[in-house]
Amino acid sequence: MKKNKKSTQNAVITVNRKARYDYHLHDKYEAGIVLQGTEVKAIRNGQMNLTDSYAQVSEGEAFLINAFIGLYDQGNRMNHDPKRVRKLLLHRREINKLERSTKSKGMTLIPTQAYFNEGRVKLEIAVAEGKRLYDKRDKIEREHANREIRTYT
Repeated sequence: MKKNKKSTQNAVITVNRKARYDYHLHDKYEAGIVLQGTEVKAIRNGQMNLTDSYAQVSEGEAFLINAFIGLYDQGNRMNHDPKRVRKLLLHRREINKLERSTKSKGMTLIPTQAYFNEGRVKLEIAVAEGKRLYDKRDKIEREHANREIRTYT
């Protein structure tokens, strides 16, 4: 009989909840990440955080910057740097499209979630525009009003 691989297949590793709060998300892309062996093992242990990370296109390549992947306990001296710059794997036309979209003022690339897809670590990145303070306040006020309406009906 076949083994059940539900635990690693399409399992969400981490979600960047701060991204939806701080940015208006537009187009989304799926990218692979170039990782070292101890990084993959640390990710399987749930030691990945995308909170303050972002992606950047430079010289025709995309990179993930400031993403935290914790140290692997059994890694010894072969462990990785937790905040190193990691290369993202995208098609050339996607990289060109991302580069064009981030050249406009106020647009950036933000990772929204990381997940396993057929045993490989994938990253969902979105073209994002930063929210203003009044946008955040307005959203909070609308959510509060909707919550009040639901409780009285």
